[in-house]
Amino acid sequence: MSERASRTTAFGLSAALTRAAVTALRAKAPGGRDRWERKNYAGRTVELYAGPAAALAAAAGAGRISPAAGAAVAVAGMCGAYDDVAGADEPRRGFRAHLGALRDGEVTSGAVKLFGISAAGLVAGAVLKERPLDKLLAGVVIAGAAHFVNLVDVRPGRAAAAVLALGAPGLLRSGHGGALAAGAMGAAAAVLPDDLGERAMIGDTGAHALGAALGAAVVAGNGRAGLVAHAAAVVAAAVYGDRVSEVARGVGAP
Repeated sequence: MSERASRTTAFGLSAALTRAAVTALRAKAPGGRDRWERKNYAGRTVELYAGPAAALAAAAGAGRISPAAGAAVAVAGMCGAYDDVAGADEPRRGFRAHLGALRDGEVTSGAVKLFGISAAGLVAGAVLKERPLDKLLAGVVIAGAAHFVNLVDVRPGRAAAAVLALGAPGLLRSGHGGALAAGAMGAAAAVLPDDLGERAMIGDTGAHALGAALGAAVVAGNGRAGLVAHAAAVVAAAVYGDRVSEVARGVGAP
């Protein structure tokens, strides 16, 4: 199979699995339909099926290409799901707030998510790269990308659109990087219409999983110089997280 056909297949399978998972979750609504509804920023009721569906498809797509990448995406999605449930009413946002709470002896859902995704990223990076420094940089990129996509998930469609925009250059990469990017983009494309239409919300579950998948694609498609550049970018985004979110709110706003 040619690389172009491989990427097309990865995109299509990921998109199809996402839509199938949304349909199945909507039909079953485990725990009752009230559990799968939430008010968005504008007070509209939206469904939450898209997040777990996208996370499942992104993890399966990445795992088909690299088990280590698939595991990191799955853990990112699970950590996001934990925060969606346990941290639904948590007013604190950002690394500083959660680390401050941890210093005071309180383990917040955000802290669990931070350390869980970071650990998963570092483990995946250690498997995907050979040299010690590259392993560390790869872990930072995977975990940082997961956090970045969540940072921009502040208005409908922002996170999924970011994955599509940032993943597109990866399609030009040879090897596993292009296929991993295509898988992440397929899941994002499948949830984008409902997200933009304010019928669905991907939440932390979907945002972190899609971000980790995007990060894995970057890692697979770049050498040392690319890893350094991307690691610097995601670290800067984390440091200036409030500003990143503010910019994301303003994009496309009337």
